[in-house]
Amino acid sequence: MSDTAEIYSDPSTQKTPNGVRLVPIVVLGLLLSFSSVVGFLSPTWNTGLVVAGVSLLAATFFVLLRGQIADRSVRQTVQAMAVFAEQDPFPCLIANAQGDVLTSNSRARAQFQARPGNRLEQCLKSTFANPSAVLLRLQSLAEIYGKAREDIVTVGSTIPVSVFGVGSDLFCWRLHLDAAGHWDDASVPVLTEGRNGTLLRVNGAAEHLLGHKPDKLHQVIASELQGQGEIAQVQTTSGSLSAAVGELSRSGTVRELLLLPLDEAAQSASGASFADLPVPVMCLSPDGSILEANRLAVKLIGDIQPGETNVSQIMHGLGYPILDWLARTAESNPAPRSEFLRLSRQEKEVFVQVTLNRVVNNGQVCLIAVLNDATELKTLEAQFVQGQKMQAVGQLAGGVAHDFNNLLTAISGHCDLLLLRHDQNDPDYGDLVQINQNANRAAALVSQLLAFSRKQTLQPEVLDLRDTISDLIHLLNRLVGEKVRLILSHDPVLKPVRADKRQLEQVFMNLVVNARDAMPDGGEVRIETEVVVLSQPFSRDRATIQPGEYVTVKVIDSGVGIPADKLQKVFEPFYTTKRTGEGTGLGLSTVYGIVKQTGGFIFVDSFQGQGTEFTVFLPVSTATQEPAKADAIATDTQTARQGEGVVLLVEDEAPVRAFATRALRLKGYTVLEADSGEEALRLLEDGALNVDAFVTDVVMPGMDGPTWVRKALQTRPDVRVIFMSGYTEGVFGDSRPEILNSTFLPKPFSLNQLTEAVFQQLN
Repeated sequence: MSDTAEIYSDPSTQKTPNGVRLVPIVVLGLLLSFSSVVGFLSPTWNTGLVVAGVSLLAATFFVLLRGQIADRSVRQTVQAMAVFAEQDPFPCLIANAQGDVLTSNSRARAQFQARPGNRLEQCLKSTFANPSAVLLRLQSLAEIYGKAREDIVTVGSTIPVSVFGVGSDLFCWRLHLDAAGHWDDASVPVLTEGRNGTLLRVNGAAEHLLGHKPDKLHQVIASELQGQGEIAQVQTTSGSLSAAVGELSRSGTVRELLLLPLDEAAQSASGASFADLPVPVMCLSPDGSILEANRLAVKLIGDIQPGETNVSQIMHGLGYPILDWLARTAESNPAPRSEFLRLSRQEKEVFVQVTLNRVVNNGQVCLIAVLNDATELKTLEAQFVQGQKMQAVGQLAGGVAHDFNNLLTAISGHCDLLLLRHDQNDPDYGDLVQINQNANRAAALVSQLLAFSRKQTLQPEVLDLRDTISDLIHLLNRLVGEKVRLILSHDPVLKPVRADKRQLEQVFMNLVVNARDAMPDGGEVRIETEVVVLSQPFSRDRATIQPGEYVTVKVIDSGVGIPADKLQKVFEPFYTTKRTGEGTGLGLSTVYGIVKQTGGFIFVDSFQGQGTEFTVFLPVSTATQEPAKADAIATDTQTARQGEGVVLLVEDEAPVRAFATRALRLKGYTVLEADSGEEALRLLEDGALNVDAFVTDVVMPGMDGPTWVRKALQTRPDVRVIFMSGYTEGVFGDSRPEILNSTFLPKPFSLNQLTEAVFQQLN
């Protein structure tokens, strides 16, 4: 076996997988077996030793066999890891939980003498002051989280150490030694500062500039550093000079500082080239002309012409003229303050953090602008603000939907009562039907608001998306018209999902209608389904999909596409690129709400002129698909059944309470009314009062529905409960599962739906 894959193993100290020493067991088994032989020759020996000896010896050999198999498995694991470790550019080694080195690559053997059989803490003793504590701390974290990393500060350097578990109580250790000194050979001056201003490292360019190797940062810069790109006076053996100080990196208490001399002679002395500086820097005149820009600044900003391009032409977003900011800085030299500006780049949105400093070079006032790419930061800020706005709009939508559902319940309910007294020959019958139909349309719009706020009531069932889309295909063909061709492509082994069929149909219709509108001259819309297996978390657009099986549905069009700057806004409520009257902007936000509430994810890809692709991820359901119930009750179309019993109706909205009371009494029920939970409990204090069912609103002023019902059930445990609400079942929180014999009736409901719900609870 090669030295690379050499594995430490001492047969004399071999243990079983449970850590039991094998040699004492073998000796004991042999002694008992020998005793059994002696017992055979001498009757005075207890014959029980025969059985004990043979049994223990057999068990010993069994444990030995298991130990050999386990040891072989560990050796194979280490051999495989050794091959990969040798390819690692950093010192890498494999050790067991006790700290014994089992294998190591050539770099670890050369730098730490980390050979198989040595102790890891002994190998690192010359590098770290207290290696035992470092190793114990990192290994404990790796045992809990699977991996750990820490930057260990040593004399003159910082060494990142990482460890991760590789199974069988084995750990892979990596020491990133090259990272500790990657600025040593740089042509720019870099200082590495540790705790209390101690300089852990001064690279060659910095030592050449300063003329010596200082121990403390205050020996170089006397003043406190206030921000990125600040101009400071740097003390050298030749005197003081002006330099821009930038923070290159920070890790815990350790940070690396760049010294950027502003004097040409000092730059020459430090060996630094302005064009090659590792941070984007520009030199500006007070009127905004770009005098000079290094390579990184040009890469960040785009094509600029020094001496011709003005900074006001390429940056925006201060809220006041940028040239005023430059003039104030050039005149008064205020304390450095960063501003976030937006670049005028057509292909994408880029933000930069600009820090201005005033310097005087050869009697001329100049401004040094240190730039930092702040696109990700501003994107996160915009997403946070948008998230807060979406949350506020969602709460508003949920509240408005709740109030509207109460109004619609009263409107449609009283309309149902009027329809009972008018037949089809009545001249008012058509008007009542119109009121009823428009109330239902309003209820559908409220459902959209609830879908956006993710508060609509879902009725999930196990679905085969092939059947769901096939049932919808005729309607979709009518929606897209004659100019657009609809093509379906299904995975032959598509797996079921659990979702609300009605809401899922709304998702597909909205996506197909959007695809149709994106192709005014006609084209092709493809609907593709596929089963996707994720073996590891998949992150995209700030969302992370956990490993597992998913069914993906793609809706692909060949339309005009969505501009890149508009792509991130398509799921916002009321945002639309259509003209006034052609769309409300609720379609895609409703789709987003339904998909998220179903437990799925939706992503969009688009290129202008090439089309758009929406991808919906829905988790595969492990439940079996239930056949449709043939005896399902269509409560809206059939006459509800007569019943009997005493119902306690608790509703704070008087119109809803009046309708529900009349509806229940028409079907034969005795109804007791209360406008609050407190009044309901007062009525129930009468022990002689017999109540068969509670019909109560969930959200009410004072005591809410679940609270008063729980108190009432303490003395009347057999009473059936019907909760009703303009919100969804999610309004219960954790209260609903505690209340037995209860059901939920979402608002708005019709006369038949209410009375049928009571009938089913009592029968």
